[in-house]
Amino acid sequence: MKYHHLGIPTTVKHKGETYLPQFKMYVSGYETSPYRIQWMRFEQDSPLPELVKTIPHVAFEVDDLPQALIGKQVLIEPNSPSSRVMVAFIIDDGAPVELLQIQSHHTAGMEIASTTGSIDV
Repeated sequence: MKYHHLGIPTTVKHKGETYLPQFKMYVSGYETSPYRIQWMRFEQDSPLPELVKTIPHVAFEVDDLPQALIGKQVLIEPNSPSSRVMVAFIIDDGAPVELLQIQSHHTAGMEIASTTGSIDV
């Protein structure tokens, strides 16, 4: 497991925002921040949990997302916000934590099992 980014909720528009329609949110900053700070701005009707929309989270890259979720309190089930990336959120002592699995070209298309079934990527 290695550090990936720090996600910080905001209500302020930031330069270079990318819109994620499935989550009704905008993200920015990760690509340009030397510390990998990601700003997250949510639409009022974003379906994401309040914990994610209001509390900063730390994100870690893992080699095996399903394995990393075993025994954890899952807040957001595994999903794919962008090509070759699977993410899930867990709760650790009341704080949101994001776990990411970034797939190489040779593993794109593999099936990743979620805690409630499977998701094809």
